Amino acid sequence: MLNQLKPFDPISYPIEQQPAPGETLELAPGVRWLRMPLPFELNHINLWLLEEADGCTLVDTGLNLDDIKRYWEAVLETHCREKPVKRIIVTHCHPDHLGLARWLGDKLGVDTWITQGEILNAYAWFHQLPNYDVDGMVGFFRRHGLDPARADMLHGRGPTYRARVDGLPTEYRRLLEADFVHIGDHDWRIIVGYGHSPEHAALYCAELKVLISGDMLLPRISTNVSVMSATPDGNPLKLFLDSVERLTELPDDTLVLPSHGRPFRGIHARAAQLAEHHRERLEALHAACDAPKTACELIPTLFQRELDAHQTMFAMGESIAHLNCLEHAGRLRRTQDADGVFRFVAA
Repeated sequence: MLNQLKPFDPISYPIEQQPAPGETLELAPGVRWLRMPLPFELNHINLWLLEEADGCTLVDTGLNLDDIKRYWEAVLETHCREKPVKRIIVTHCHPDHLGLARWLGDKLGVDTWITQGEILNAYAWFHQLPNYDVDGMVGFFRRHGLDPARADMLHGRGPTYRARVDGLPTEYRRLLEADFVHIGDHDWRIIVGYGHSPEHAALYCAELKVLISGDMLLPRISTNVSVMSATPDGNPLKLFLDSVERLTELPDDTLVLPSHGRPFRGIHARAAQLAEHHRERLEALHAACDAPKTACELIPTLFQRELDAHQTMFAMGESIAHLNCLEHAGRLRRTQDADGVFRFVAA
């Protein structure tokens, strides 16, 4: 969900340029930036190419779109002809990151490296397993007060994940917390984060002072944090904020390469800003629950604008995530009416 946050002075953007689709821009020795389009309000994704003497590694792949495939063809011809791709690393299972991993892997004959939590979640969504399917999602949102019109709108979209992902790898190399991936002269440490997705992998190179943060740390918008129908009582917001706090153990002058937005420096300030943003949202929701409210009724408290179907899906998940966080903290109490709808009220 796109939540615009207030500017935060300690965050700096050292790179003025940005690459055109199908081109790359070197940001640090052997680290190249690719920028691919997305057909959403969030209109781009950043991908990364890590070079070594005799090859390169791709980090994330983009959405399953013909235009992005053509851009990849140009990148492979220009930058990977003499340095063939050795591996594909995927930070997490969302389609803009995993969407072309199978296509690229088959084309190049290389493995996909990903955490187990992410690949299994991808398989559950792709194959529409129970409570990872559209019926499960819409039923879950209905129990949190989603009205029939918007429920029908979401249901009518069908299972969009499969359309945005060009198949899934049938084999993978499992990434684990604190693993090191050796690429050229540098080691990249895997830092696992939670809340935005099941087992998100960021990559940190201490020698270069570079963090490929994926979606865990973005410079201008807050990462979507949603409760999923398969884990209805989960507390992903706390998991997310704890994961972001862990990133402040890295040097503050680390160059952060986010999946959306511009590369930046200022991890500590950004983490503090995100913590304050969600604290404010939690306080606003708590104040709004002076009488029992559903997650759907509370969407305008979090998002003061009209939402399309895509945004409504994220907004419902995020509203439930904040309410679950308050409930876990003992600040809200959940009730369930005879119609099966959950409502939350201040404890």
